[in-house]
Amino acid sequence: MLLLQEIDVYYGAIQALKKLSLEVQEGSIVTLIGANGAGKTTTLKSISGLLRPKNGAVLFKGIDISRVAPERIVGMGISHVPEGRRVFTAMSVLENLEMGAYLRKDKKEIASDMENVFGRFPRLKERRKQMAGTLSGGEQQMLAIGRALMARPELLLMDEPSMGLAPLLVKEIFEIIKDINSRGTTILLVEQNAHMALSVADRAYVIETGEIVLAGKAADLMNSDDVKRAYLGG
Repeated sequence: MLLLQEIDVYYGAIQALKKLSLEVQEGSIVTLIGANGAGKTTTLKSISGLLRPKNGAVLFKGIDISRVAPERIVGMGISHVPEGRRVFTAMSVLENLEMGAYLRKDKKEIASDMENVFGRFPRLKERRKQMAGTLSGGEQQMLAIGRALMARPELLLMDEPSMGLAPLLVKEIFEIIKDINSRGTTILLVEQNAHMALSVADRAYVIETGEIVLAGKAADLMNSDDVKRAYLGG
C-alpha cells in the first residue's frame, strides 16, 4: 500500500532523513521506533505532504505522492493523527469531528461515521458540545483519532498516540489501535513506547539519525538484544 523509496528530507541545510526506505502492506500495523530527534515525525510528515523529499519517492497504491498537496493526500485515503493531538481547542468536539470530514459530501455516511466514532469513544459523545481545549489529554487523543477516522482513511498515520498519557490510558489507546486495524484500516505507528508498539505491530523499523538501521517482524525485533538494550530497558 505504501512504499518509501530512498527519500532524503532536509530542514534548510540540515538533512533529517537519509535515503530512508520502508513499506507498509495493506491491512497491517507497521511501527517506526527510535529516539527523540531520530526522524520519526519527519517521516510521517513526508508521507502526508507536510514536507517534501528532496530526493526519492513516496508511493501510495503505486502513485507517487511526494509532490501532492496535503489536502489531496487526505482525499486519496491517508489521514494523519499528529504528535501532541493538535485538536482545534476553540471548537467543540462535534465541530472537530466535522472538520475531519471536510472533504466529504456524503451527508448520510458522514452522520453514520459520526455515530461510529461516538460508539467507539463514548466520552466524546458525552462531551460533544464541550470545547476541545477543556478535554483531558486522553480525551483529546481520542478526539484526534476520531477526527482522522471521519475522513474514512485507508491508511492511518499515528504520531506518538501514548505521549503524556497515564499507563491505563496508554493501554486503552493501544486497544483502540488494534480495533481500528481489525476493521480494515492499515496503520503506520510512530511511538516512543517501543514495547507497546512492538506488541501490536506486524512489522517494525528502527530509525537512528534519519536512517533505518533495523527492520523485520515486530516479534523478532522485540527479542533482539540490540533493541532490548536501546529501547526496551533490557
